[in-house]
Amino acid sequence: MEIAAYLGEFGDLAGQRGFMPRVLCETPAGPLMVWERRGAGPASYLSAGMHGDEPAGPLAALELLRSGQFDEGAWLLCPALNPTGLAAGTRDNAEGIDLNRDYLNRRSAEVRAHAAWLESLPSPGLFISLHEDWETRGFYFYEINLADDRPERAAAIFEAVSPWFPPEPSATIDGHEIRGPGWIYHPAEADLPDDWPEAIFLAKRGCPLSFTYETPSAMALDARVAAHGAAVRAALGFPGSL
Repeated sequence: MEIAAYLGEFGDLAGQRGFMPRVLCETPAGPLMVWERRGAGPASYLSAGMHGDEPAGPLAALELLRSGQFDEGAWLLCPALNPTGLAAGTRDNAEGIDLNRDYLNRRSAEVRAHAAWLESLPSPGLFISLHEDWETRGFYFYEINLADDRPERAAAIFEAVSPWFPPEPSATIDGHEIRGPGWIYHPAEADLPDDWPEAIFLAKRGCPLSFTYETPSAMALDARVAAHGAAVRAALGFPGSL
């Protein structure tokens, strides 16, 4: 991915829609950027590009921004969390660190800056993270829920994605038992105590609801981008999600 071009296009659109940019840190591939728009009540937060070999997330974030999906309410956007990984097409950053296992120990400059930014703000009311998985053929997601259990919301997300992908059919996904096809209802604890993902970090800070969406990276890129967009819209459109 050409990071400078992507961030330029994203920044132009975000500025037109009332977002303020912030540089969290510099990397050899370009800055780690976030965009903020304040409003009443807790912000919603979307991240993408944690792993550089998962391009559908950043592209979906750009399409959602272009379509006006973030025009209502307070939002925090971080669409390219791993600039060096995205530039190289690698899961890890340039130092070989998986950023999504670094939110407790914070060995990487990216996560140190990103976590400090999140800690400077009130906890978001909703977190959505866009990822991909090369081992699956269907769509799945992790839900961390400290609030009301809403199984019908999960059903609405799968229905929205169904034009592109079925739920991942495996009974065990990435080592996790499922609650339903493609649905991992995850506790607010890391699988490995020292390897905190972003979603666990946010849950520990009190974020009441998060979804980590995973599209199958072996499938067509345009389908993956569209599925991510549909899943985000379904979560945001569900009563009580914002």
